[in-house]
Amino acid sequence: MNTNQTYIPADRTKTDSMTKKLVVLALLSAIGYITMLYLKIPVISFLKYEPKDIFITLAGFLYGPLAALSCAVVTSLLELPVSNTGFIGMVMNILSSASFACTAALIYKKRRDLFGAVIGLICSVAAMTASMLLWNYLITPMYMNVPRSAVAAQLTTVFLPFNLLKSGINAAMVLLIYRPFLHILRLCGYPVSDHIADKKSAHILAYLSAGILLCICVGVVIWINR
Repeated sequence: MNTNQTYIPADRTKTDSMTKKLVVLALLSAIGYITMLYLKIPVISFLKYEPKDIFITLAGFLYGPLAALSCAVVTSLLELPVSNTGFIGMVMNILSSASFACTAALIYKKRRDLFGAVIGLICSVAAMTASMLLWNYLITPMYMNVPRSAVAAQLTTVFLPFNLLKSGINAAMVLLIYRPFLHILRLCGYPVSDHIADKKSAHILAYLSAGILLCICVGVVIWINR
C-alpha cells in the first residue's frame, strides 16, 4: 500500500472544478466584451458585426446552454455603460446572443459530436435570424424612435440579410476554432474533454465547409460596403 498518496476530499475537487469553470466563463465573457468594443465591422445600413457571440457559444459548447445564457447576460451588462441604446439595447443584445448560442449549445448537449455541433450551429443560424426579425419588429421602434412601419419595411432588406450574415460568420468561426480552443485550455491545465471524436475526413469536410461559408459571408459584407 502506498502511504505517500495524498487524499483529496471530493468537495475540494468539486470546488476546484467549479472555480476553473468560472474562470473560463469569465475569460470568454471578457474576450467577448473586448471584441465588442474594438471589432465593430459595418455590414449593412447602420448595423455592425461584432464577434462576441463566438465566445458566448464556446462557453455553451463547453458547459451547456445555461453557461451560454450567463455569458450573454454578463457581456451585455458590461456593454451597457458604453452603449448608446440603453436598457432596451441591452435586452436586444441578450436576446440576439442567447438565441444563437443557447440553441447551438442545447443541441450539442444532446449529441456531443461533430454532427451535433454542425446541426446545432445550423439551427442557431435559423433561430437567431427568425427571432431577431420578430424582436426587431417589436422592440427596435422603441429605442430608435421611429414608426413601426419604417422598421417593418426594413425587415427583409436590412435585418434579414444582416442576421443571416452575422450568424453565418459566427457559426463558421465556432466550428473552426472550437477544437483548437479546447487544446489551449488543456495545455493550460483545465480539465475539458474533446467530445468530437469523428473520423479525420469528417473534420476536414466540416472545416472546409466552415471556411467556404466564412469566405462567402465576408465576401458579401465586402460587396455590400464597396
